[in-house]
Amino acid sequence: MAFARYDLIVVGAGSGLDVAVAAAEHGMKVALVEEGPMGGTCLNRGCIPSKILIQSAETMEEISRAGLFGIGVKGVSADFRKIMARARRVDKEAAQIEANIRKGKALTLYKERAAFSGMKALKVKAGEITADKIVIAAGSRPAIPKVEGLGKVKFMTSDDALRAKALPERLIILGGGYIAAEFAHFFGSLGSKITILQRNSRLLPNEDEQVSQMFTDLFAQKYDVRLGFRISSVKAKGDEIICTGDDGSEARGTCLLVATGRIPNTDILRVEKTGVKVDARGFVQADEFLETSVKGIWTLGDIAGRYMFKHSANMEARAVFNNLVHPDSLRKADYTAMPHAVFSSPQVAGAGATEQELREKKEHYIASHYHYGSTAMGGAMEAHSGIVKFITDHNGAILGCHIIGPHASVLIHEVLVAMRAGLRADEIAETVHIHPSLSEVVERAAASAGPD
Repeated sequence: MAFARYDLIVVGAGSGLDVAVAAAEHGMKVALVEEGPMGGTCLNRGCIPSKILIQSAETMEEISRAGLFGIGVKGVSADFRKIMARARRVDKEAAQIEANIRKGKALTLYKERAAFSGMKALKVKAGEITADKIVIAAGSRPAIPKVEGLGKVKFMTSDDALRAKALPERLIILGGGYIAAEFAHFFGSLGSKITILQRNSRLLPNEDEQVSQMFTDLFAQKYDVRLGFRISSVKAKGDEIICTGDDGSEARGTCLLVATGRIPNTDILRVEKTGVKVDARGFVQADEFLETSVKGIWTLGDIAGRYMFKHSANMEARAVFNNLVHPDSLRKADYTAMPHAVFSSPQVAGAGATEQELREKKEHYIASHYHYGSTAMGGAMEAHSGIVKFITDHNGAILGCHIIGPHASVLIHEVLVAMRAGLRADEIAETVHIHPSLSEVVERAAASAGPD
């Protein structure tokens, strides 16, 4: 068996690619192992192509609201093939990244599925590769629940939905998290009739409960949202897919999207061969410096299971690179004010603690909010259902901030800076905001969240 030794092996070319390139530029002999296109889930199967699609949905939704602003629109249509073709432009970017890697001599790319064969060894087609330092950044994949009949019907995951050939006439979405919410927005805005089957009592159940309930109520005005739906079986009948709940109720559609979360790729990678510990769900366990239970093996991104966002993975990649090249000056992975956003309609964003989390911990807090529609710009936009919510302690320190409404993913950022800088809510309120800008809703929400 052929054998090759490296200074560093990086498994996964999402944010792991950042570590591999930086290490190679640092003078290390690096192997990069990735079976799919360069850029990982975000560039190829996640945040980038999905947001290209959602921009089309946003445009269609704006057109549908044009009458509110005295504008008449006629003859609008959506070219589904062109919309999907725009999303596939990321294929060229991934191919260019790969071409650049192959042109250079800084690192060796193994474009294949590999698996660990020992503590610090991976089996590849050419033989075995080893290194004293390894980074496990192999990501995650859609979770497929065990449902009677599901394996016998044709269904989509989020990966497949990004490559859909035609707009579904009646789409059933199994799941009620952010993936379900974003695809419901996309397909629904273009004309699909949407049915959402959610086992929880609310959509986006991990959000702050007030935001989650508002989102659920607003979605239920547009789509057929079935809460507390526990699916027992799936079957195909003619051109229809029939999902049956444990109470005997049925949902019928022409297409099924399974959006029930994601699972780590540790099983495919055979991480158990390394001695690295994983949790009950299969995510790699690591310390505050992202080093696993095996010295010299680090982890980052989805497979680490801390925050399954591209922006958190990028931060983790910077910490891992520092720690593998500067062992005497370790950097912790800093998740302070780690934000997230749901690019649906309404849009949702948040950071920090939720009310339900603080209640469970029996911690004292003050919750307050301000409505978009109570600001000049919110009124001009006819944005009457959005809120900015602050959760503070008795001194006004920001414990959490949660936003639902237009541009939530943008509005959250001044709060993130304040949280990382240790500023209080009243210090945001004392900062002069442009009038009449939408940011005034953050200012006024912060003003209502002052100390006891």
